[in-house]
Amino acid sequence: MDLRTTYMGIELKNPLVASASPLSEDIDNIKRMEDAGVAAAVMFSLFEEQIRHEEEAVEHLTSFGANSFPEALSYFPDVEEFHIGAEQYLELIRRAREAVDIPIIASLNGLTNEGWIDYAERMEEAGASAIELNVYYIAADLETTAQEVEDRYVEIVKHVKQAVAVPVALKLSPFFSAFGNMARRLDEAGVDGLVLFNRFYQPDFDIERLEVSLSLELSETSEIRLPLTWIAILYGRLRASLAATRGVHGAAEIIKYVMAGADAVMTTSALLKHGIGHVSQLLGDLEEWMENREYASIAQMKGSMSEKNVTDPTAFQRGNYVRILEQYKSAYMP
Repeated sequence: MDLRTTYMGIELKNPLVASASPLSEDIDNIKRMEDAGVAAAVMFSLFEEQIRHEEEAVEHLTSFGANSFPEALSYFPDVEEFHIGAEQYLELIRRAREAVDIPIIASLNGLTNEGWIDYAERMEEAGASAIELNVYYIAADLETTAQEVEDRYVEIVKHVKQAVAVPVALKLSPFFSAFGNMARRLDEAGVDGLVLFNRFYQPDFDIERLEVSLSLELSETSEIRLPLTWIAILYGRLRASLAATRGVHGAAEIIKYVMAGADAVMTTSALLKHGIGHVSQLLGDLEEWMENREYASIAQMKGSMSEKNVTDPTAFQRGNYVRILEQYKSAYMP
């Protein structure tokens, strides 16, 4: 069974990639991931707040809007609270490259052009096979236009691509009014891969203490539908590779994403929930499914259920929405 795929020009032994998580803070965990069968590992994200150790820089990065909401500063961690500093992060990349044969993809979550560029270069020097830009940006300023937001993403890609030679991926949110056009703009800017989609960790309210509470919930399999839709729509229309991330807990999600057109399928929640050894189960189930249906390779499957290859492309558009509502009415209304 040929499980090989190519992601951003990097040949992978299979499409399964361990996405950014605290698991990659430990070299032994990365070794276990390789032994279990993952094709590549994305390091946990390095935040620009970690990079800018000087108190003046941290204060500058975290004080935006503080005049209106002074309590907002309490939600930013002190530099000392980060488990691993910037230099330790680079050393982890070096050690990981020496310890395993799979590609190591650095993850950078920045705020300023300087932050993106400086550390993208240093990650490349440390031996990263590629760099994933994890853009976690909420346009909460009501004066910021959609065009300004889009231009910011495009400029980030252009600046980093000019600074490094290794492939650069961009982990995106789905919150663009015309996501297809945005994907094309990023493709034209030179991005090597699009990772769909980032999960924003929205706060909750504690109604007893009347406080904003922070909590992390692992993804569920039902969350694959949005990235599945857009990967199926974008497949074959961009030069950049497509990676799926969200809701991957079993082989079924891997199969669906690949059939939509994903070059790589990333998972974190499954590894945190079931352990790193769960990778072997995922890949074993994938191979069994392919063998039972006489698929010889991942390449044969890839994009077979994309918009450009299905018999009814309206299944990804408005027509399907109308049909679903009609079916619902027929089933549940007298």
